[in-house]
Amino acid sequence: MRFGYTIIYVASVAHTLAFYETAFGFKTRFLHDSGEYGELETGSTTLAFASLELAEANFHGACAPVKPDALPPGIELAFVTEDVAQSYQTAVDAGATPVHPPVEKPWGQTIAYVRSLEGTLIELCTPVGG
Repeated sequence: MRFGYTIIYVASVAHTLAFYETAFGFKTRFLHDSGEYGELETGSTTLAFASLELAEANFHGACAPVKPDALPPGIELAFVTEDVAQSYQTAVDAGATPVHPPVEKPWGQTIAYVRSLEGTLIELCTPVGG
């Protein structure tokens, strides 16, 4: 078995893909003609987005959508970068909500947090040990 996908259900897949391109530099790999599903180029694990309508069809109300005006769920996406401060500023300039500015942790890793337009909690961090 291997970890293949993280899928976030959002109001607008195309809008979300465009935001992640601008804020974090990922390129769109795929957007289905229906607009219901799309993926980003992120490396070996796929970051994907699907519509709230698809969530409803799959889960019949048993899935709470991520919302920018509510507390984020107890999960984050971590994007590794060599320049956390610049990545943080780029994300905020693109419309991400600042959560915590860059700080160096005792183990030497620099981290910062933002929330994306749809409300997902994003950690921007240097490699562990880097």
